[in-house]
Amino acid sequence: MSDNAASKTFSKFATTLADLSGKPATFVLAVALVLAWAVSGPFFGYSETWQLVINTSTTIVTFLMVFVLQNSQNRDGKALQAKLDELILTSQAQNKFVGIEKLDEQQLREMSKTLAEKAECVEDVAEERAENRA
Repeated sequence: MSDNAASKTFSKFATTLADLSGKPATFVLAVALVLAWAVSGPFFGYSETWQLVINTSTTIVTFLMVFVLQNSQNRDGKALQAKLDELILTSQAQNKFVGIEKLDEQQLREMSKTLAEKAECVEDVAEERAENRA
């Protein structure tokens, strides 16, 4: 299987699993399984094996879900970024914002500070105009 086909297959799997994991029925099922495990405690004498079952199960599920959810989140983030880039490119906005997600942390902080300062200036101008109209 080629890398592209494997990637598409995993993406489809990850999307489906992420959608299913976020449903209320899945949460109810998880609670029911935990309750069934808890109720079975006296039958197994609260043994170490009984405890190991829930610990191992939850660890495996958590470990695998990290990769599935991270894949879905990465794709969602990239899709959102592409949409924002398209809006920037088709509007009167400054094109320098296209691709800023690739900047390092310090550069992003500086750009964010600059934008916050510009927003304050715009806010001040809007307040002045509102006062002049009143």
